[in-house]
Amino acid sequence: MPRPLHPERHYTARVGWLRAAVLGANDGLVSTAALVVGVAAAGTSRSAMLLSGVAGLVAGAMSMAAGEYVSVSSQADTERADLERERLELQADPDAERDELARIYVARGLDPSLAHQVARQLTAHDALGAHARDELGITEALSARPVQAALASAATFAVGAAFPLLVAALAPPARAIVTVSATSLAALAALGALAAGAGGAGRLRAAVRVSFWSALALGITALAGRLFGAAV
Repeated sequence: MPRPLHPERHYTARVGWLRAAVLGANDGLVSTAALVVGVAAAGTSRSAMLLSGVAGLVAGAMSMAAGEYVSVSSQADTERADLERERLELQADPDAERDELARIYVARGLDPSLAHQVARQLTAHDALGAHARDELGITEALSARPVQAALASAATFAVGAAFPLLVAALAPPARAIVTVSATSLAALAALGALAAGAGGAGRLRAAVRVSFWSALALGITALAGRLFGAAV
């Protein structure tokens, strides 16, 4: 009797939106927290600090959306160009393309006769799909989705940026720098662990990595705000 199939959980399909979402949330938290801390370190008023943070939230979300859309669109354009080139090559010389596919399978460990048999069957089923997957590395799960990436990045940036702004609005003015820094670092560590878990990776290492670089960014920005605030 055939063995029953067991369910498997894979995370590859999440790569497109997960990368943009994690980048947006991290950037929103770090950049806005650093902006608030830097402005506060310069000795400005609470209203000026919050206004700077809100401006950073709006500008950052729009910048993230535009940047993600442009960069992922470039990837999508490249994928389409490669697929069109492959489609023309399949029309011009299908035998050579089938042999090329067979050589790929031989390089991956199949014996030549089996590799040619697999190449023939896959070519008969979906020649362009086989070349896209096995020659170009383009799959449905990993294909570029510009709009999805832009929306995920902008939305998560805004959510991440709203957190240090809320903390800054509620914290006593004298403790704004310490409170915003501490809560933002805790949120960033939790976000790093959550993102790593969603991607099937180790949580602790991700949390430590995010916390270290974020603390460095906050410290440098606070120092810059202190220096330039004293100079002004």
